[in-house]
Amino acid sequence: MNTLKLTAHTRNDGVLKLEFPTPPNQTFEVVVIFQAIQEETDALGWPIGFFEETYGSLADDPIEN
Repeated sequence: MNTLKLTAHTRNDGVLKLEFPTPPNQTFEVVVIFQAIQEETDALGWPIGFFEETYGSLADDPIEN
C-alpha cells in the first residue's frame, strides 16, 4: 500500500477534484480522508508569519524597473 498526501483547493462550485498518476489498467482501492485547513491570519487578513517568511527572498535577484 502507498500513501499519498496532498493539498488541494475546491473550485467555485465547491467540487474538489483530485488527480494523480497511477499505473494503467489496474484496479485500486482508494480511501479518502479530508479536513479543511484553517489558516491563521492577522488583523489585515495576511497569513501569520507571511512577511517574516518572505522578507528578503529576492535579495539575490532584485526586481529592476
